Amino acid sequence: MRIALDAMGGDYAPATNVEGAIEALNEDSNLSVILVGDEKEIEAELKKQNCADLSIDIKHASQVVEMDDSPLTALRRKKDSSIRVAIDLVKAEKADAMVSAGNSGVVMATALLVLGKLPGVERPAIAAVMPSLKDHFVLIDAGANVDCKPLHLSQFAIMGEAYAKYIFDIESPRVGLLGIGEEDAKGNELTKESFKLIKDSNVNFIGNLDGKDMFNGEADVVVCDGFVGNIALKVSEGLAETIAKMLKREITDSATGKIGAVLLKNALNNFKKKTDYSEYGGAPLLGLSKPCIISHGRSSSKAIKNAVKVAGAFHSKGILDIISREFDKGLRRRETVAVEE
Repeated sequence: MRIALDAMGGDYAPATNVEGAIEALNEDSNLSVILVGDEKEIEAELKKQNCADLSIDIKHASQVVEMDDSPLTALRRKKDSSIRVAIDLVKAEKADAMVSAGNSGVVMATALLVLGKLPGVERPAIAAVMPSLKDHFVLIDAGANVDCKPLHLSQFAIMGEAYAKYIFDIESPRVGLLGIGEEDAKGNELTKESFKLIKDSNVNFIGNLDGKDMFNGEADVVVCDGFVGNIALKVSEGLAETIAKMLKREITDSATGKIGAVLLKNALNNFKKKTDYSEYGGAPLLGLSKPCIISHGRSSSKAIKNAVKVAGAFHSKGILDIISREFDKGLRRRETVAVEE
């Protein structure tokens, strides 16, 4: 599996991206990586690593998309950016998937323009994996679409369920609609109408999910619009980091705290692992015609490694074909329900 990695995307590029690619290849011999970006900078980073026997190629890109570049500016003026070149490689079938920790808005816009959507999909959505008391869940949409219609959320539910089912081997993922209460009648017009559409689809819908219950493991897939989803994602990341810092401060401020830390070392390490976004690598843009993975702008080499592995799994498990099949099922069911009514 050939993964095109935007080597210039992210706060610590290209060093962490090159390191992450090497770590991924050392863990999975079925992968190969095309590092896309400034050839000289990439070669300089590769010389620092022991990677002579690994399947790594370089594809030069003369431009870099900055985090404050607008999608329109990047599309018009940076047609040789590392993001665009990586996506072009996927379009030309010289790569099976692409990964970027760069400007997510530009990745989204470029992928839509170059790769297009799966048949029937109105809007691609970011599917972010987040921890829960039972294991983890998929949050969709985590930021791709600020303004959504009920149809979009119903499609997010179908795509999210397919992703959870076949990537995480959950036989029948439970799908919840994020809102302001569990009652069916609660919410705004978007969530009320989305509730009806999702209920009539072929997903395992458990109804509305209150925000306070998002992390209790009740749902395997949590559906919302991208505005709410991105806020939920960023608040959760900030809260996890704050709790970790508070724990560290309490532990280091007293002798008893230090003793407790020794006794709870494994538990604290497990907590850190579960709340660390780098463990989940990157979030796929579900609904595109080809695999595209978006990583956090602050991605470490570990996060890049896991994002590359996610891209490989996405391709090898045929998630795009699965989503297409699930869409067909959903459309047939909706047509049947409409006829019966």
